[in-house]
Amino acid sequence: MRTILTAVMLSAALLLGGCGEEQWLDHRGEQLSRADMQDRWEVVNYWAEWCAPCLHELPEFNRLAERPDVLVLGVNYDGVSGAALLELSERMNIAFSVMGEDFERSLQLERPQVLPTTYIFNPQGELQHSLPGPQTEQGLLALLE
Repeated sequence: MRTILTAVMLSAALLLGGCGEEQWLDHRGEQLSRADMQDRWEVVNYWAEWCAPCLHELPEFNRLAERPDVLVLGVNYDGVSGAALLELSERMNIAFSVMGEDFERSLQLERPQVLPTTYIFNPQGELQHSLPGPQTEQGLLALLE
């Protein structure tokens, strides 16, 4: 059933992509568009299941994602997608949206050489920081001020 649902969601995303505004689906099938990203800080975190520092910082990003002025987005470094990404994200208790490779390409992000790596975009959509290594909620909040 999940496979069929995933296929339907991906088809819908492709159809919506032709409507003019770039749109993506996260690991739960929730839609995200450029409009959702406006006027908010965007924190994009690359992580992997095998990366111990990534696992340690996930609760920090979960707390940061509770803030209405911050949009936290994850990108799985290993390219896990579909039902496998949903299962992995649920097992790891990830509360923020995890995006696919199409999202990574559209933001023109470099594939990081170090994990974890976090990118911070200001509310105007401009890249402000590229942060290799583990982050804390407090450290990230200091950069958002």
